[in-house]
Amino acid sequence: MNTLALIPIQTEEDIIIARKMGRELAQTLQFQSLDKARIITAVSELARNIYRYAGNGHIQFEPLEEPWKIGLKIIASDTGPGIPDIQKALVPGYSTIGGLGAGIPGVKKMMDEFYIESSPREGTRITAIKWQAIK
Repeated sequence: MNTLALIPIQTEEDIIIARKMGRELAQTLQFQSLDKARIITAVSELARNIYRYAGNGHIQFEPLEEPWKIGLKIIASDTGPGIPDIQKALVPGYSTIGGLGAGIPGVKKMMDEFYIESSPREGTRITAIKWQAIK
């Protein structure tokens, strides 16, 4: 499948645009209310992290279709400083700037699949997928 949308993240307004796109795609793919909320929250957290930590990057959306399920893949990419310790970043409550530390662990918990790659001075790429069975 092809990328449906690519939203650049450079300002706080871009976070709102990415959330809106996540909401629209979740509705188009007919996700249930709870999963729609999870998708919107995940997009918000990922976009906010790009804005806060990297300064710029993008959120990419891709619809997925398997024989018995459909899904939405969300890829958050940036060329920021990277995450120094991925294992620590995945622990709820861990924060490098004194925040709640719920962002990345929360996204991992809300989504069905979660992958993270990060290199110092090269940036971070997080892929999160939400699936639903075809009725």
